[in-house]
Amino acid sequence: MPRAGLTPQRVVEEAGAVADATGLDRLTLAAVADRFGVAIPSLYKHVRGLDGLRRDLAVLAVRELTAALARAAVGRAGRDALHAMANAYRAYATAHPGRYAASVRAPAPGDTEHLTAADDALDVFFSVLAAYGIRADDAIDAIRALRAAMHGFVTLEAGGGFGLPQSVDVSYHRLVDVLDTALKAWPTADPPARSQPGAAKKRNAPTRAPPTAQNSTTPAPTVQR
Repeated sequence: MPRAGLTPQRVVEEAGAVADATGLDRLTLAAVADRFGVAIPSLYKHVRGLDGLRRDLAVLAVRELTAALARAAVGRAGRDALHAMANAYRAYATAHPGRYAASVRAPAPGDTEHLTAADDALDVFFSVLAAYGIRADDAIDAIRALRAAMHGFVTLEAGGGFGLPQSVDVSYHRLVDVLDTALKAWPTADPPARSQPGAAKKRNAPTRAPPTAQNSTTPAPTVQR
């Protein structure tokens, strides 16, 4: 029997369950419709095709991940906040592999809802970096470095890339310690390419200016839905 009461939120949440169970690349409208016991055309009342569904899932995943990072980092500063945030990042990616993969999608220009969700995620990183005295362009570079390191690790882990017997948990902990050391010595001088006249504008910068440095005891901001 078809399930009554379909809503955009229910459809996207079910899509997240499909993506987590089978992989984001295997997310289809047919798979979601089958879980509800409805025909595919019934979903078009709630989502804008498969690409629209993937976009909606990306927004959901970013919000969930942001909430997890904020809860972990609140009330902490420096190394403790960094480790808490990194552990929450890995835990979400492990528990929700399909949703996590969707969260990596960059917002399209003009997509206010997705851009706002992405900015909220950046705010958590900015708050953690404030304790290291890292701000403005330096904070953007640092955030990219953190994301690259954590994403690389969790992606390799999810793909079975760590086959040696040593503890993966210990390796991740040591990676975060390395990041902590790097952040404490983060250079503030602009690299040559950025300081040259006429240098290309930065891509993928946040849509609002990074906050200025805060007191090191300032907790990570809560997510605004």
